[in-house]
Amino acid sequence: MSFKKLLKPPQLYRPPPASTTSNLLPPPPPPDTSLTTSPALSLTAPTSTIQSQLTNFINTHLKTNLTPNDLLLFLKNHLHHHPKFAHLDLHIFRYAATLDSFRHDHSTYEWMVRTLAITHRLDPLLSILDFIVSNPCPCSDGIFSCTRTEPIFRFAINSFCNVGRLDDALQVFDKMRKLVDGKPNVAIYNTMIHSFVKYQKFDKGLEFYRRMIRDRVKPDVITFNILINGYFRDSKFELALEVFKEMRVKGCVPNVVTFNTLIKGFLREGKLKEGIGMAYEMIELGCGLSSVTCEILVDGLTKKEDGVSKACDLVLDFSRKGVLPTKFDYFGLIQSLCDQGNVVKARLMVDDIWDKGNAPSSITCAILIEGLRRIKNIESAHKLMDKMLKQGIVPDSVTFNCLLGDLCNSGRTSEANKLRILASNKGVCVDEVSYNILVSGYSKEKKKKEGKAIVDEMLNKEFIHDINTYNRLMKGLGIR
Repeated sequence: MSFKKLLKPPQLYRPPPASTTSNLLPPPPPPDTSLTTSPALSLTAPTSTIQSQLTNFINTHLKTNLTPNDLLLFLKNHLHHHPKFAHLDLHIFRYAATLDSFRHDHSTYEWMVRTLAITHRLDPLLSILDFIVSNPCPCSDGIFSCTRTEPIFRFAINSFCNVGRLDDALQVFDKMRKLVDGKPNVAIYNTMIHSFVKYQKFDKGLEFYRRMIRDRVKPDVITFNILINGYFRDSKFELALEVFKEMRVKGCVPNVVTFNTLIKGFLREGKLKEGIGMAYEMIELGCGLSSVTCEILVDGLTKKEDGVSKACDLVLDFSRKGVLPTKFDYFGLIQSLCDQGNVVKARLMVDDIWDKGNAPSSITCAILIEGLRRIKNIESAHKLMDKMLKQGIVPDSVTFNCLLGDLCNSGRTSEANKLRILASNKGVCVDEVSYNILVSGYSKEKKKKEGKAIVDEMLNKEFIHDINTYNRLMKGLGIR
């Protein structure tokens, strides 16, 4: 039985006898709720008013001699944005197929498939795909199939895979194979294999990989990465390495994702030596380390006993070899060292990496400054802040003000003020708290002139809001 006969809805609406010429009004939607995605879109019993509005809407925007382009423009530009009729897109699509003078092509197929997939109407999507199989695009009337058929089915396959409907995805794949010329794109096979791995059906993923080989579709680096990840998920390390060897035998060059997958798998199972060795093999093969690679290594090592020290040594070695990614932020290591009381080692590590041209982040510097303040090494904290500012690394206001307070409390208010001036010139927003700290420092040091200059600057910046605040500051300086 043809799709047209199966899907033609019952004629629930009859136009008045006095109606003029042929209206392109589709019959109201059938009562099945598969056309809707939520209760908000559910169809209610159409009233005569709604039917009249629908009639006028159709006759206004849709031509009598309908073409696929006319229908596409109507669906995209008019129906899709209509508050009352948007959910009738599938109904009108089906109605158009009943017209003797009309034939859907790849443009209307693609729009309908994408719309159903995006709105999660996957059951109706299956019926539309069946219709496409029975009624191929007019482009396929010649020797070759329509070139848009594969992308249309690929989008549908992705949609079913995303929600774990793998049996449906497999059926759609089989239907697509009947329509396309030659071999499908490797990306479709990768999508299927990845979904089997994701939903813990790796055996089916391997079966589909073997089918891929039988179909003479050449696997790419993504295919092998998926298989390696699947074997590691099943704790089959030797087989994962066999896949790694196989890809190189087949002339497929491993990429950074391949190595990251291998490294993460080894570290997850406590095989630190193998994971680190894979990182060095990655360097030897000319595949540069990524920041993700370093994060995987550091995260895996720091979870083990004495792992922080090993992770630091590894990062320092990468830095000295010139392969440490500039975007890798090692603040977690600095935090761990400071928490363990190894602040001096943390400072040496930052300096070593910084000297190799890899500047630390503002967060890394803030953590280190806090660690230095904790052990009362204000001099080193001051030098680090000065170096930060001169190289354009902007500190947060809390860290900056805490260091100003430490300098003032140790009788070094003039140095604190110089730091404040440098920070202002480098774009740091020096706030009211900073100025109050400096005034307090000069008050303790009995430096009335310098303190009054800070108060005057506060007045200019409108940091002093009333006479009482001004009098309090001046009194603290000993100025009446």
